[in-house]
Amino acid sequence: MGFGDLKSAAGLRVLNDFLADRSYIEGYVPSQADIAVFEAIGAPPPADLCHALRWYNHIKSYEKQKASLPGVKKALGKYGPADVEDTTGAAADSKDDDDIDLFGSDEEEESEEAKKLREERLAQYESKKSKKPAVVAKSSLLLDVKPWDDETDMAKLEECVRSIQADGLVWGSSKLVPVGYGIKKLQIQCVVEDDKIGTDMLEERITAFEDYVQSMDVAAFNKI
Repeated sequence: MGFGDLKSAAGLRVLNDFLADRSYIEGYVPSQADIAVFEAIGAPPPADLCHALRWYNHIKSYEKQKASLPGVKKALGKYGPADVEDTTGAAADSKDDDDIDLFGSDEEEESEEAKKLREERLAQYESKKSKKPAVVAKSSLLLDVKPWDDETDMAKLEECVRSIQADGLVWGSSKLVPVGYGIKKLQIQCVVEDDKIGTDMLEERITAFEDYVQSMDVAAFNKI
């Protein structure tokens, strides 16, 4: 498991592919996993690695709050696709919560102070274990974006659509589909967080490019 060498072009490409349908390295909220990978990269990915660059800029916005993000940093080899060998030479993993010494001194008789400390640490440990991150509802959408006529610049139309950036929105693959009379529509996939991005908002933003876009329809809608 791993991304390979994140200082190399190959490692960054693996990261970019990994983030094509994900918002974060692990789970559905920013965590120490994102911070570990962010710090390993050290510089923004090139513009052609759009998924990695989108993620990098998003995590950069948490720079002042990174210490408060949930989770525990692990070695870089613990993150990423399972079929990529870790070549980062990362330091040993930080200790998990499970490594906390809950029982204080090894002495058979413990003082009242040691007993109180042990009980407090046990309570803190149980509190952490009981807290689970909220599940973020997501949907996969397939959008049909129709141009005005066969003279519409479809490359520019797609560029306009992909320029729409918002928290909870990730663009995916696309293709041109013939609709007749030499006209082709843009069919493009995206993943949205349901409580942040709605289809009405997408339609409003996309049809705002009125020089290129005639209309937008949702061709497929699937919960993730």
